[in-house]
Amino acid sequence: MGRTCGVCDYCRSGAENLCDRAEFTGYTRDGGFAEFTVADERFCLSIPELYSDAEAAPLLCAGLIGFRSLLKTGQAKRLGIFGFGAAAHLIIQVAVYEGREVHVFTRSKEGQEFARSLGAYWAGDSEGGSAASLDGAIIFAPTGALIPRALQNVRKGGIVVCGGIHMSDIPQFPYELLWGERSVCSVANLTRKDAEEFMRIAPKVPVRTFFEIFPLAEANEAVNRFRAGRVRGSAVLMIR
Repeated sequence: MGRTCGVCDYCRSGAENLCDRAEFTGYTRDGGFAEFTVADERFCLSIPELYSDAEAAPLLCAGLIGFRSLLKTGQAKRLGIFGFGAAAHLIIQVAVYEGREVHVFTRSKEGQEFARSLGAYWAGDSEGGSAASLDGAIIFAPTGALIPRALQNVRKGGIVVCGGIHMSDIPQFPYELLWGERSVCSVANLTRKDAEEFMRIAPKVPVRTFFEIFPLAEANEAVNRFRAGRVRGSAVLMIR
């Protein structure tokens, strides 16, 4: 988040992430691939000294969005995570630190093993379903078909949080899956408060970042490998 208007109802109510005039570096503001950039100091974030530049990079996007997704699940003790990529591998560490029982759903056997190594109570394919009823779930994979699957695994009164910016169409599903005061919500960006809170808790866990470094000239290759699921954790671009 590069700036918000600061005066709209969203900004004044603590929901600056929903500001209609918000600007985002690397998306609506130049600077995402810059060695140096001009920034509004009010929207700058202090990075814990524990992390090098490369180690901190995944925290600033995947980590922050993942953290807001986790906050949306409230006090969910038994938590499901669908998809195990850049955001999930960071947020599972926070969830385990908080004492949550984490169930990870991913088709990749390597991803399942990765999840277990980071403290997952259970890891398996979403087709099979969890052996336990979940209090809440986060969907990081951009697959709309996972919403009804997640609802099948969430108990009455639970929540399914969609952590991605984009998602494929959600297929029709019976109302019975939603009934019982279950809810589905999306996550739109983050607030500065979220970012500051995450940066306080990350070194306490401590959250470890797993990444592969690519030179800037190989940005397209990094994106292609990431989309194909051939990057463990995050892809980090280095300017030089």
